[in-house]
Amino acid sequence: MTSGVHKFYINGEWKNSESGHTIAIKSPYLHQVIGEVQAVTKAEVDEAIQYAHEAQAKWADVSLQERGSYLYKWADELVHMQDEIAEVIMKEVGKAYNDAKKEVVRTADFIRYTIEEAEHTQGESMRGDSFPGGSKSKIAIVERVPLGVVLAISPFNYPVNLSAAKIAPALMAGNAVVFKPATQGALSGTKMIEALSKAGLPKGLVNLVTGKGSDIGDYIVEHKGINMISFTGGTETGNHLAKTATKVPLVLELGGKDPGIVREDADLDEAVKQIISGAFSYSGQRCTAIKRVLVHEKVADELVSMLKEEIDKLAVGSPEDNSTVVPLIDTKSADFVQGLITDAIEKGATLITGNKREENLIYPTLLDHVTGDMQVAWEEPFGPVLPIIRVTSDEEAVSITNESEYGLQASIFTKDINKAFAIANKIEVGSVQINGRTERGPDHFPFIGVKGSGMGVQGIKKSIESMTREKITVLNLAE
Repeated sequence: MTSGVHKFYINGEWKNSESGHTIAIKSPYLHQVIGEVQAVTKAEVDEAIQYAHEAQAKWADVSLQERGSYLYKWADELVHMQDEIAEVIMKEVGKAYNDAKKEVVRTADFIRYTIEEAEHTQGESMRGDSFPGGSKSKIAIVERVPLGVVLAISPFNYPVNLSAAKIAPALMAGNAVVFKPATQGALSGTKMIEALSKAGLPKGLVNLVTGKGSDIGDYIVEHKGINMISFTGGTETGNHLAKTATKVPLVLELGGKDPGIVREDADLDEAVKQIISGAFSYSGQRCTAIKRVLVHEKVADELVSMLKEEIDKLAVGSPEDNSTVVPLIDTKSADFVQGLITDAIEKGATLITGNKREENLIYPTLLDHVTGDMQVAWEEPFGPVLPIIRVTSDEEAVSITNESEYGLQASIFTKDINKAFAIANKIEVGSVQINGRTERGPDHFPFIGVKGSGMGVQGIKKSIESMTREKITVLNLAE
C-alpha cells in the first residue's frame, strides 16, 4: 500500500490543498498512522463544484454507450487493482482481507450492471386523447434528464462499494459528482478514484474532496451549486443534513436496529446460522446487521444455547487473519458498545458469553433476558453485541419492532409462510427477510429505510431514477 500523503482530485488533476493541512488516518488494528489525506479549503470546494458544472454540461450530451465505455474501463481497473485496494480497505477500516477483496469485485459488478440498466432506461409517450376531452393532436414525450451535480457522501464500512453505488448511477444518468468520503475511508475512496482516473473519464466530471465534516460538511451540503445529495451514514448526521440542505433532492441511507424475529415453529438450525452471520460479520459494523433477537419464550432457551455454541467458535482478532470479529473502527465506538453491555448487565441482563475487551476489539457478546429499560434494546451498537428479548406472541414481537425509531429491515424465522407474511405486513421497515439474515442486496433490489433509517430508495434502477427528473415535451400536431 502507498502510505504517505495522498492528494485530492479536482478537474482531472491530483493536487495538494492550499490549506497546507492534512488529516492523519490511523488503522483501527495496527494503531498507527497509515496515510494522510488533504484537508481541502472552502475555496477548493467551490472550485470542485464549478468544474463539475462545466463538465456536466458537456457530459449530458454524451451518449449512454459512450458514458458506459468509460465506466466499463473503471470496473476493469478496479478488478485489476483488487489486491492493492483490498489491502488499503483492510488497513484503513479493519475489514477482513477476503471480505475487502469481495467488496472490490462486487463493486465492479455493480458498475457493469448500472451501465446495462441505464442503457435500458426507456422514456414514454402519451396521447392527448387518452384523457376525456383531450385532443389527439397533442403527444407528450416524457424523458428523464440529469439533475446536475450530485454530492456523494459515503460511510467508512463499505468505503468502495457504497461510494461507487452513488457515483456510477450519477454518471450514467448524465450528472457530474463531487465525492466526499468518510474521513476514515478516505484512503480507500482515493484508491477507487485512482482507478476511475485511469479510465480516462473527462476532467472535472468526478472531483474528490477530503476533509473533516466539521470543517467543510455543512458548507458543501448548503452549497448552491449542489443539485442532489446521496448520503450514507449515521442517523444523527443524516437528520442534521436533512435540516441543513434546503430544497435539494435527498436520498438518505441511515442506521438500523434490525430485529431477527424467531417464532416457536422456526427451523432453529437455520435461524442460528443466519443470525450469527447477520449479527457478527465485520463485527456488526453494518447498518443492516441483526441487532436484536425477538424470540418466542418457548424456544428461547434452546436458541440461546445454540447461539452461544456458535459464537464461541467465531474467529476473533486481526483482519489480516480473516477474522469475523475484528477491532471496531475506533476507541470511541468500542467505548460506546462497552457502555451498552455494561448498562444491560447492571440492569439485570444475563451475560451468556463475551464482555471481554482488548483496546478497541470487543469480543462477541450475547446478552439474554434483555428488557425495554436497557439501552441495548433500542440503541444501534454498530458492534458485536446481540441482545435476546423474549416475547410471548407475534403481536409482542411486532410491537417491540415498531417501537424503534428505526425501520430499515427485519428478519422473520418461521415454517409458516402465512404467519411470515402476516407479520411482514404489520412491521414498519423498508425490507423484510423471510428465513434469511438482514442484508443489502442483491444490489439491483430496491433498498429502503423508513422512519429514522432514511428516506428515498436505492438499488441500481431506483438510484438512477433518484438522480434524474422527468421532463415533458409536448408535440402539438396540426389537426
